[in-house]
Amino acid sequence: MQEKTEIIKYEDLENKIKKFIKDEDELKEIKKAYLFAKDKHKGKKRASGEDFINHPLNVANILVDLNVGSQTIIAALLHEVINHGNTKEEELKEEFGEEIANIVLTVSKINKLTLNDDSESSAIYLRKVLVGLASDVRVLFIKLADRLHNMRTIWAISTENQKLKIRETETVLIPIAHRLGINSIKSELENLCLKYSKPEIYQDVLDQLNDSLEDLNAYLQEMKESISEILSENGIKFEIKGRVKSVHSIYKKLSKGKKFKDIHDVLALRVFVDSVSDCYLVVGLIHAKYRPVPGRFKDYIAMPKENMYQSLHTTIFGRNSYHFEVQIRTYEMDEIAEKGMAAHWTYKEKGTVKIQKLMEQKLEMFRNLIESNNKASDTDFAHEVNNEFLSPMIYVFTPKGDVVELPNGATPIDFAYRIHSAVGDKTVGAIVNEKIVPLDYQLADKDIVKINTSNTSSPSLEWLNFVKTTQAKNKIKAYFSKQDKANYIQKGKTLIEKEIRKKKLSINEILNDENIDKVLKELKLKDLDELYLTIGSLRYTPTYIINLITQDKKSVSDILIDKVMNKTDISKNNHNNDVIVAGTNDIKVTLAKCCKPVFGDEIVGFVTKGLGVSIHRKDCKNVATNKRLIDVAWNTESEKSYLTDLKIETIIEKNALLEIITKASVRNVYIDAIKNHDYDTYSVFDLTLKVKKKDDLDKFITDLENLSFVKQVTRSIK
Repeated sequence: MQEKTEIIKYEDLENKIKKFIKDEDELKEIKKAYLFAKDKHKGKKRASGEDFINHPLNVANILVDLNVGSQTIIAALLHEVINHGNTKEEELKEEFGEEIANIVLTVSKINKLTLNDDSESSAIYLRKVLVGLASDVRVLFIKLADRLHNMRTIWAISTENQKLKIRETETVLIPIAHRLGINSIKSELENLCLKYSKPEIYQDVLDQLNDSLEDLNAYLQEMKESISEILSENGIKFEIKGRVKSVHSIYKKLSKGKKFKDIHDVLALRVFVDSVSDCYLVVGLIHAKYRPVPGRFKDYIAMPKENMYQSLHTTIFGRNSYHFEVQIRTYEMDEIAEKGMAAHWTYKEKGTVKIQKLMEQKLEMFRNLIESNNKASDTDFAHEVNNEFLSPMIYVFTPKGDVVELPNGATPIDFAYRIHSAVGDKTVGAIVNEKIVPLDYQLADKDIVKINTSNTSSPSLEWLNFVKTTQAKNKIKAYFSKQDKANYIQKGKTLIEKEIRKKKLSINEILNDENIDKVLKELKLKDLDELYLTIGSLRYTPTYIINLITQDKKSVSDILIDKVMNKTDISKNNHNNDVIVAGTNDIKVTLAKCCKPVFGDEIVGFVTKGLGVSIHRKDCKNVATNKRLIDVAWNTESEKSYLTDLKIETIIEKNALLEIITKASVRNVYIDAIKNHDYDTYSVFDLTLKVKKKDDLDKFITDLENLSFVKQVTRSIK
């Protein structure tokens, strides 16, 4: 069924923007973006029949209602110029700067991806890519607004495509809108999904509402007037609005077995006041006249919802057995309730301390998930997203009453690291609701948590077995990484001093300030600790460093060559490296970055200045003319994963990336990084992969070659 398309004029959009953006330079830049997009989309039409430029104007209009900043509005106006305007990234950077270009480029990549089937696995992969690409949360604001306008015109596409868009929206975008707290977008998306996925049910609910709409509106008006009279008599400054609940909200109640005639809370009133104290005063005055429904009072001001929502909720008995849900909140709370994290920028200076802390916690959670994206496997990352970003949250308190948001299953250690990394590192015990609990105790909603610390304490690796949040995991790993660094520094210091004594030289003379400065400059190192670190981690040998200082004519390469060139024993015994070098067990081994060999490749090695033995694939162009090749072999006891590069050339296919990711998931191949380059008639994907052995890689390559859109797959050599 064809429906009316809302046409937005730029002049009307600009008038709305001017209400909260006053800077003339910002306004000029916004208009420049509009004219740029208008030119790029000139002559193009959407499936719904309107000029293409109407889509970015609508997206910007949706975001303007959230009071977002000028850069987000500019990026919204430009968000289709790459995919549908033949604009290159370089042109965008030149015209609008790198920050806006990066936002637009990321939105463009996300918009190329769609679910290729109705399975949950596809939803997980799309969710991973979506969240992984969105290193700037403003990308998600634009994506949500983009999907909202597309859902408003979804009638223009085929029924099959409608199903996929609805599936994407329900499984990926609505949960993200909920977690970002953008209720105005979430609510409309829910209604639109229901309208087009279950049109008969949607229409039935709508018809039943319409049948009683006149009476319902009359009841609302009567109750508005009554409450207004109460508040005016008590000198309270307020504003009041009434509404009938959304079709989707009523459908959810019906789907739980209720009959329409038994749903008595379809009527809702919302009261806005200036202060928190007024909120509590209003609810008391209403309860003094209207009897509250038992068990229906909720205080979301003292304890906000997981999406930062704050309000007082009560349900009261009204006329004809109807229940009226009354929500009381400040104007600021209403902004946050409707705009969620998008209101962070609006209220970051004047917002309440409590809501400000929750916003910062949510942004920190988002940043931690993004940071972990490149380190985790697909399965691990999907688990983290589902359990930490999209799952229900609990709210616990510090002894002072501050609210801390955590995922279900969180422990006192998660709580401690959410307070501060130093608190987490020094935790020795926890008291929950005045009772001592173990550190792996699972916290519950409304718990009051006190952390006991000791300056002599440090984290335990065992904590990684039970902590829930990405933040806690990252902080624990960072602590031990720092400890390893300190151990390497001490090991390096010991090794070079031992070698100096062995050569019967003076430590003070060799490691004087002049010699140290000389070595640091030669090796481009920051300080003495970094020098010790390179020795302790076997990047440079003590002999090589001493040679640099004493001007010994025999280079480290010569020393190593003498040690290994005439040896052929590559027995695997007593070797710690992934690759075994004939003749030695204590040499630094480096996998070459030019050809990135993996376990199972045919390999050779040669000695490099300061870097020990460099391991290359035999077909690497960089070893073809080298005369000092040495015997090396893979250590068959190694269980490490290896990085390597693939270049995939494809015909233009919008779901190519999703298909590639899906194939990788079934072959023990993990995608560490992706770069995509689109040309006139083909696309190139540069993938950095993590694999355990060449067999897995070969099977993955075969899978790729069998995809209809893939033209060629090659392993890269730089």
